Amino acid sequence: MSPERLQKLLAQAGVCSRRGAEALIRQQRVLLNGSPACLGDQADPLCDEIRVDGRPLPPPQQRLALLLHKPRGVHSTCSDPQGRRTVLDLLPPHLAHGTGLHPVGRLDADSRGALLLSNDGALTLALTHPRYDHPKRYRVWVSGAPTDAVLQRWSDGVPLDGQPSRPVALKRLKQEPERCLLELTLQEGRNRQIRRTADLLGHPVQDLLRLAIGPVVLHELRAGQWRWLHPEEEAALQRFITATRR
Repeated sequence: MSPERLQKLLAQAGVCSRRGAEALIRQQRVLLNGSPACLGDQADPLCDEIRVDGRPLPPPQQRLALLLHKPRGVHSTCSDPQGRRTVLDLLPPHLAHGTGLHPVGRLDADSRGALLLSNDGALTLALTHPRYDHPKRYRVWVSGAPTDAVLQRWSDGVPLDGQPSRPVALKRLKQEPERCLLELTLQEGRNRQIRRTADLLGHPVQDLLRLAIGPVVLHELRAGQWRWLHPEEEAALQRFITATRR
């Protein structure tokens, strides 16, 4: 294989994040062919000896990515200090431990639907960093009967925390006497953005289901179930990662 930056190799091997790898290199805890490594060094793990704290660098982890239908009440974390149920509790033990799988982004505990889990740092960065755009589609029940003017305000982007929000693709699917079903597509993922916006507009969320993350669609996957990404989904995500690097 061609040489790669040490930070990337350490992250691919599951030692730490790229930022954590930079810290290890600065602390001279990484040796490259017997000498302390420097930031910017590149190596080929098939030809070069790389050690971290005296231990050989483990081989790169197999890249894994799956789609989970997160149920309501489950937390989008790898562990919880209060002992609450997490998304890893929904996976078989051989996947939940030792593979480096972690949630790509978040879906709050009261919400349900599509959540990606992966051990691919590049994928996680591309799908979670604010500077990258990727659509996420939701189906949301809100209280009351929002007027067309209210929905237009939402569609235009409601500021949160004094910062503007991007426009939202929004349509009304169904109106019942005391609630309304909406479909929304967002290009950003601020903390509890849909719920906070709905509260500001006077129509609190009753139920929130995420249907899709970019090209990865929930379809008929039931709550608590998971599946590996299809090859065409992986290819589409890799194209997105490539595009974000330009």
